Amino acid sequence: MSVLSGIEPKDVFKYFEEICAIPHGSGNTKQISDYCVNFAKKHGLKYIQDESNNVIIFKDGTQGYEESAPVMLQGHLDMVCEKSPDCDIDFEKDGLSLKIEDGIISAEGTTLGGDDGIAVAMGLAVLAAEDIPHPPLEVVLTVDEEIGMFGAADLDCSPLRSRLMLNLDSEDEGVLLVSCAGGTTVTCHLPVCREKISGTEVTIKVEGLSGGHSGVEIDKGRANANRLMGRLLNEMSKRLGYSLISVSGGLKDNAIPRESEAKIVIDPKDKPAVKAMAPRFYNIFSSEYRTTDPKLDVNVYIGSEGTYLALDGDSKKRALAALVNLPGGIQRMSTDIEGLVQTSLNMGILKTSSEEMSMSFAVRSSVGTEKEELVSRLESLMDVLGGSISSIGDYPAWEYRAESRLRDLMTEVFVEQYGHEPTIAAIHAGVECGLFAGKLPGLDCVSIGPDMKDIHTPQESMDVASVQRTWKYVVEILRRLV
Repeated sequence: MSVLSGIEPKDVFKYFEEICAIPHGSGNTKQISDYCVNFAKKHGLKYIQDESNNVIIFKDGTQGYEESAPVMLQGHLDMVCEKSPDCDIDFEKDGLSLKIEDGIISAEGTTLGGDDGIAVAMGLAVLAAEDIPHPPLEVVLTVDEEIGMFGAADLDCSPLRSRLMLNLDSEDEGVLLVSCAGGTTVTCHLPVCREKISGTEVTIKVEGLSGGHSGVEIDKGRANANRLMGRLLNEMSKRLGYSLISVSGGLKDNAIPRESEAKIVIDPKDKPAVKAMAPRFYNIFSSEYRTTDPKLDVNVYIGSEGTYLALDGDSKKRALAALVNLPGGIQRMSTDIEGLVQTSLNMGILKTSSEEMSMSFAVRSSVGTEKEELVSRLESLMDVLGGSISSIGDYPAWEYRAESRLRDLMTEVFVEQYGHEPTIAAIHAGVECGLFAGKLPGLDCVSIGPDMKDIHTPQESMDVASVQRTWKYVVEILRRLV
């Protein structure tokens, strides 16, 4: 049964609901890509689908716009798949369970994927419409944006004629994004050795944190569960002996982790001392993050006695040193744009295998040399600890254009529709505009979107009225681009 039927604009919400019914997490985009191809076939539109599952759909200009300069509408097909602990959804197979309350759309226990399903829905709705005047359109839908912009990096842009690009991957209505940070994903690898240890297994959890997008919300001061766990384990090591079996937390390098879990082995006589650690660290952490993470919790679960393969003493020492000393959060604020984060990093994924502990960071900066310096710092620290780093998904910063026909037009239309000036802004997050600008010389690009909150978390939501206003705005911009 449709949840969004009857909401205007009908086609936008129809396509959005259909998209939400298709599993489309990063790395699992074949089905959603084929959906877009079938849409193009149904509407008799020319399309390209590449080996990475990127899709480009073309449509001629409407009457009177046949010879106008083509325009690109761009968004990405993949979503961040996060869920609450009690949610049993299988993101590889299941669609989302949408709900709407007081004009706000969300999903039951999971991320909504409004980032960036609403862009796809709007692109398809424009392509399907017969009553919207527009220049020739190139709707470009990329994959795996959330894990490194791999789709945009792989895309062959030679078929694209557009030098005007409207990116629909922003989350704040009334903000015209015109510049963004560059970034890369760095994984720190720390080899470990193990030994057999007898004792009582204990599970420690730091959970209930707010999380959020590691670029857009890195300035909110929210706690990183992996970093809190590192602090906890390091302080525990000063007070009682234990052996570390594993530590893990986070699912995406570009999401601030909400949970982290450690398994340790203790002497049975230390059970009372370990149990006392939970309220002690809860009091410390909840005091520090009472405003940003009001639901933060620390729990200790006593397990069974037995013999376990745990890190040896030297490996444990190096692992704790890495967790405590590897940098995190904001590294520098911009001196040119007030309030803009210039350089940051986020330990989004922490894993322990039989042979190594790995820590994956989303490294971001609007200054290329600062990004390089931060990667060098990670490499230097890991070298001292006997580890190494690997990097993937490097993408450039999107530089501000002093002169922009598209920005000027969008400002003019915005003032007419909203009655006030839009905010012209840069963002400390990666958007694909930088990659496209590098491939398409002279590209004039602006990024917009409707209001969405708590993206990349199970609390993600999207405002219906904001979608409606944004759609009206997009339609009018297309009409003006004669």
